[in-house]
Amino acid sequence: MSLKWMAWTLPTAIFFITIACLLVAMTVWQIKAPSIERKGFLPIATTPGDRLFIGLLSSAFIHLAWIGLTSLNLWIAFVLALIWMIVLMRWG
Repeated sequence: MSLKWMAWTLPTAIFFITIACLLVAMTVWQIKAPSIERKGFLPIATTPGDRLFIGLLSSAFIHLAWIGLTSLNLWIAFVLALIWMIVLMRWG
């Protein structure tokens, strides 16, 4: 598979394919079993789709802050963002 059309590396392609798969899976889940809004620790009532969006956006900010403020390995930010996503999806 050639990724030269957009100058992507394999890790970049995997990252965006994973996000696309998450969005498709969430869409199918919501079509098959629509959920109701609930209020967790977030100050607003959210659906699982809302929490996924908030989690993806905030994970991007975690990574950007990590790159801008530290010189530590980026895998640490990945683990922190993954933990944040799990907490947000479960209790957000």
